[in-house]
Amino acid sequence: MKLDDNDFDLFGVEQRFAQDRAALDARWRALQAEVHPDKFASDGAAAQRVAVQWAVRVNEAYQRLKDPLKRGAYLCELAGQPINAENNTAMPGSFLMQQMEWRESLDEARTVQQVEALADTVAAHRNGALQKLQKLLDEQQDAAAAAQQVRALMFVERFAEDVDRRLEALGQ
Repeated sequence: MKLDDNDFDLFGVEQRFAQDRAALDARWRALQAEVHPDKFASDGAAAQRVAVQWAVRVNEAYQRLKDPLKRGAYLCELAGQPINAENNTAMPGSFLMQQMEWRESLDEARTVQQVEALADTVAAHRNGALQKLQKLLDEQQDAAAAAQQVRALMFVERFAEDVDRRLEALGQ
C-alpha cells in the first residue's frame, strides 16, 4: 500500500462502480486495525504521525467508495472526466422540467402522505439513475456520459434532502 494509491487499489477491490458494501466495510475495518495510531503508541511521535496520515487516507477512501454518488464521481475523475459541478450545470430540458415539477409538488404538498409519496418517487428515480450510472461506467466505459449522470444525481440528492427536511418540519 502506498499513500498515493487510488482508493480501489488501497482497498484491494476492482476499479468499478459495482461494489460489495459488506466487503468494503470489512476491508475498512481491517485497514483501520493495521494503521490505527494507537497501534504505534510505543513507536514514537513520528510513527504516530505517519499512522494518523494513513488513518485519514483510509477513511477518506472509504467515504468515497461506500457512497455510490461519490464513487461514481471518483471513477469519472480517474477516467479523465472530472465532474466540475460548480462550473458545469447544463442539464437536458426534460430533466430540468422534472426538477421544476418536483419542486412545485413539494411546495404544494400539505400532508405527510403527499411528501412521502414524493419521497418515494424521488427514491425510485434515484435508484434508476444509479443503475444507469453503473451501466455507463462498468459496461459501456462511457465516462463522459457518466459524469453527466453524476451531475444529474447531485441535483436529485439535493432535492431528496429538501424532501427530508420537509418531512421533519411536518413532524415525521
